[in-house]
Amino acid sequence: MEALACSGCRHACHVMLYCDTKARLFGKIPIRHIILMQMRFDGLLGFPGGLVNPSKETLEAGLSRELLEELGVALPISVEDHVTSCHAPASSPSSFRLITHFYAKKMEEEQIQEVERAAVSTATDHGQEVLGMARVPVYTMKGRGGLPSFLSHSFIGNARFQLVDALLRFNLVAPEELYKALTHSVKISTHTSEDLQAALTLTEEKRKQTHT
Repeated sequence: MEALACSGCRHACHVMLYCDTKARLFGKIPIRHIILMQMRFDGLLGFPGGLVNPSKETLEAGLSRELLEELGVALPISVEDHVTSCHAPASSPSSFRLITHFYAKKMEEEQIQEVERAAVSTATDHGQEVLGMARVPVYTMKGRGGLPSFLSHSFIGNARFQLVDALLRFNLVAPEELYKALTHSVKISTHTSEDLQAALTLTEEKRKQTHT
């Protein structure tokens, strides 16, 4: 892998665990697929995984180690599960150069459920580095809830792009449906910005009152 030849780069591996399902929301809306992400310690959404050291372990072994810590389950990850690798933008000029390696592993629904149970019962990182698991709603409801709302949340690094790319790459959501979901996400983000500004104004008024 050419990415491993990058001098002075650090490497991070993450994986999308997913499965098909026949379940329906409220007995009506087909859920179609279960895709696992997680709420991180910094309040951002991301995929399970973390930093690995290619000089001491393979990318896949390092990712499996991270999954054991974050999910409480030793999941074997193979080279065949690799999807893509790319440079992540540095957060500041002094930051190290980071290459992210993205994997996707399709599982059975029972296995996904076991991962979810282990993540809250045996994972050492639960409640610390990982605040909880989250399923990606790949459906869009009449009020534009579901995938549009989920995509409007804040993601770490290029996790949102990785999710969108995987939804298209593995035919989990039709391109037209995903386009509409993203269009509504932009509108939701605008409304969220207005809500945040209103909350900021309210807080500023309270802050001034405490100083008078």
